[in-house]
Amino acid sequence: MKKEVVAMLLAGGQGSRLYALTSHVAKPAVPFGGKYRIIDFPLSNCVNSGIDTVGVLTQYRPLELNSYIGNGQPWDLDRSDGGVHILPPYMREGDQGTWYKGTANAIYQNIGFLDLYDPEYVVILSGDHIYKMDYTDMLDLHKKENAACTISVLEVTMEEATRFGIMNVDENDRIYEFEEKPKHPKSNLASMGIYIFTWKKLRQALIDDEADPSSSNDFGKNIIPNLLSAGEKLMAYRFHGYWKDVGTIDSLWDANMDMLAPRSSIDLYDPSWPIFARSPIKPPHITGPNARISHSLVTGGSQVDGLVENSVLFHSVTVEEGASVQYSILMPGAVVKAGAQVSYSIVAEDAVVEARALVGSAPDDNPNWGIAVVAGGVTVGEGAVVSPSAMVREDVKGGEQV
Repeated sequence: MKKEVVAMLLAGGQGSRLYALTSHVAKPAVPFGGKYRIIDFPLSNCVNSGIDTVGVLTQYRPLELNSYIGNGQPWDLDRSDGGVHILPPYMREGDQGTWYKGTANAIYQNIGFLDLYDPEYVVILSGDHIYKMDYTDMLDLHKKENAACTISVLEVTMEEATRFGIMNVDENDRIYEFEEKPKHPKSNLASMGIYIFTWKKLRQALIDDEADPSSSNDFGKNIIPNLLSAGEKLMAYRFHGYWKDVGTIDSLWDANMDMLAPRSSIDLYDPSWPIFARSPIKPPHITGPNARISHSLVTGGSQVDGLVENSVLFHSVTVEEGASVQYSILMPGAVVKAGAQVSYSIVAEDAVVEARALVGSAPDDNPNWGIAVVAGGVTVGEGAVVSPSAMVREDVKGGEQV
């Protein structure tokens, strides 16, 4: 069962900055781009990169994510030798059992799983990033340099660098210093949270880290600095494609809108690098005689009789005649009834916007303006008003303003 490479996908995040959108699902299971979920991107990257053994580490509200991944068939990961494995926290003999305490502890708790495959290399991935990447190129660099760890980095502006873990490198891209969210960054090479480790080096580093009671059990805070202190060779792999951390409402909305851009950096129509997904069987979408759709993604099973502009509609969405949807995301099963207006908003799964209700508005000079969000299953009553940047978690009565 020995494998050269095993990928470990960290998918247990609560996604607290997505607020109402992750009240019932883990962040990697949040719908994205009309037919996908966020986790489809790293899973598809693994398969397209030739990695056929993937551990998915779940924790927060795992039911929907586990059901979605299933046996891994949509990603060609339903294999008897390797394939996809769901790895929740578990109780060991003589142990009380604990949640994953940090990113490094999550891998530590699954040393036994990795030892089953005895890999040469382990790829550590996050389940909440939108990007297309060939991990083979990064692995080739790791092998060539005989590194203990290779970290994928993206060039950002120096202003943005204060929000990231920053890698300071020499002229050969060997990392000599790591700074976590520095106030005065020395470089603009931001960590993407994608690591390749030589397994023997990582295994010992995890054991040593677990023995330190003061450790946060985190890759960025502990494992990487400890490897640097020990004199191990760490390399930076420069990535030049599209990458977006969709951990906030604004970034999730931005990434969906990026898919509508005529020259978007992420090409979902490239047959050489498909993004696979578990898609429900739905009939084609249908448009009524008075429907107007422009510059939008409309997925199967949807019925549009109103106005849809610059928006992303998932499957089974209904936009009734006289309704308008602009610069918005309507997740599966969302309904916008006659005369309602939805703009610069995210309407989550199975939410209903009743007749003549107003949700969100176009940007203005108000510093408190933002994307409005209606949580899954919520009803916005007839004639109700949901203000820009409002986060609606419960039903709104008719005529009420929130």
